[in-house]
Amino acid sequence: MDLALARRLVAEARVGRLGTTGPTGQPHLVPCCFALVADAVYTAVDAKPKSTFELRRVRNIADRPEATLLVDHYEEDWSALWWVRLDCRARVVTDPGEEEAARRALTDKYEQYRRVPMPGPVIALDVAGWRSWP
Repeated sequence: MDLALARRLVAEARVGRLGTTGPTGQPHLVPCCFALVADAVYTAVDAKPKSTFELRRVRNIADRPEATLLVDHYEEDWSALWWVRLDCRARVVTDPGEEEAARRALTDKYEQYRRVPMPGPVIALDVAGWRSWP
């Protein structure tokens, strides 16, 4: 699949799976909402019930910034299957302007974020590589 199509599919997708690695090398995979902005993907810790905003994915990124975002589509017609994997360098956003832009991109994409706040940190995934199938 060419990069333009991969970017369009990722931009339009509603959910991806964020993979990080813990300090012992244990993989950690969680579904996430995200927004693609230029060559970065943003996701945020929202207000859905959690015991803390210092989630494992945030701790993992602090220890090991390498991350992957997998976006895919499945249906019974296997000729319509596809996946796109973004290999990234992850970081917690600390710049107020970038954080505001990321939150705006997420709110623009997901109507739910207009009702469910994102009080936790914003994570940036700086895309280093795109892989896709077919």
